Amino acid sequence: MTTLTFKSLAAALAIAVAMPAAAFAVGSETDQTQPPAKTETSTKCKDGEVWDKDKKKCVNPKKSSLDDDTLYNAARELAYARQYRNALTVLSAMKNQNEPRVLNYKGYANRKAGNVKLGMSYYQQALAKDPNFILARSYMGMAYVEQGNMKEANRQLAEISARGGSNTWAYTALKQTIASKTRY
Repeated sequence: MTTLTFKSLAAALAIAVAMPAAAFAVGSETDQTQPPAKTETSTKCKDGEVWDKDKKKCVNPKKSSLDDDTLYNAARELAYARQYRNALTVLSAMKNQNEPRVLNYKGYANRKAGNVKLGMSYYQQALAKDPNFILARSYMGMAYVEQGNMKEANRQLAEISARGGSNTWAYTALKQTIASKTRY
């Protein structure tokens, strides 16, 4: 890593840590920028099950009474724990399959599991529903970097900025990914 890249990465991380969570809210993006806390869902549950804190056990998400927000948070946790297939199982149990946040994480989990083409189609669907969903733009841009398509990655970065997201994690993370040409 060059000194300039290292300094840029260090500066971006300092900005991300120093910014309050409220600064990340742009468009319909909620603060989905911090890795979720690890719970029993990613540490104890198997095969796409989710920890039900009321029942104090792992449950099948399709047969549970867990709400979509709980399932979504569990899917994010599993995706961050690199349990992509389990994340997709949980996402498939959510009632609203056309919600941009669901489509975005289906894109992320598929892309990280090696199904880049399918992941990209989910990002596109999320953005068709909500063009201001800058987290989907950021993840899509990172996928373009992984594919070596810097023109499209930069286009997503410009879109994030144009939609008021230049002071967000989504923008900073994509900018750093483009600069370093690394994977996220």
